[in-house]
Amino acid sequence: MPRDAMLFDTHCHLDAAEFDHDRAQVIARAQTAGVKAIVIPAVEVANFERVRQLAHSFEQGFYALGIHPMYVERAAPEALEQLRQALLEHRSDPKLIAVGEIGLDFFIPEISSGDPRAKQELFYEAQLKLAREFDLPVLLHVRRSQDSILKFLRRYRVRGGIAHAFNGSLQQAQQFVELGFALGIGGVMTFERALQIRRLATELELCALVLETDAPDISPAWLEKGCRNEPQEVLQIAKTLAELRGCSVQDVVTATAQTAQRVCPGLAITAR
Repeated sequence: MPRDAMLFDTHCHLDAAEFDHDRAQVIARAQTAGVKAIVIPAVEVANFERVRQLAHSFEQGFYALGIHPMYVERAAPEALEQLRQALLEHRSDPKLIAVGEIGLDFFIPEISSGDPRAKQELFYEAQLKLAREFDLPVLLHVRRSQDSILKFLRRYRVRGGIAHAFNGSLQQAQQFVELGFALGIGGVMTFERALQIRRLATELELCALVLETDAPDISPAWLEKGCRNEPQEVLQIAKTLAELRGCSVQDVVTATAQTAQRVCPGLAITAR
């Protein structure tokens, strides 16, 4: 990769326990691979300060604050106010680039109906309102919930962001793009059987896509099953996307970085 290439991992849970024994080496490997930005989203109030400190511990680190839909059920009543206070306290922090990871998860039966679903929707709606209040983009979790996510986005127009690990239809993808969002493409795309995602990766305009790993999860095809994913893998993900689209890796890296900076303007600091 050229030294000035802007390779971004727009979604990486670098604070996860899986990295506790070698986090510094993981970051060093990502830097060697040419990764210029790693976005670390929070998932609950308990790790707000952890992701903030981690993002400030190395030059390429950035973070988002939010309450993940899979953590909503155990969230305390005061969690949303704690999020608002954290956003208020750190609103001038150049490393805080979004509200996230937020959204809806209708894949897990236990939280996809009844009171748990209602609480997910309440937290998602409230966090969209906070994103508008603080004029921040959002990092969206959209598992089996694309249409519901879109419904709220039309009601509460935020400044855009990223639909992480997108796995919807082309029509749904285009609706996210029209609302100012990019679609996160990661390890799933590297599997030949992932026909829908691979088709989206070629049918959509390149300027609608950003790269991500979701490390330590969603390991790409070349890692053994169950192996930990790392942010360094975003380079090979970029190469896979380039092969699918029949273009150069540099074209993919440049376009996806520009898109990431457009939908999450806080990442533009990496260009300075």
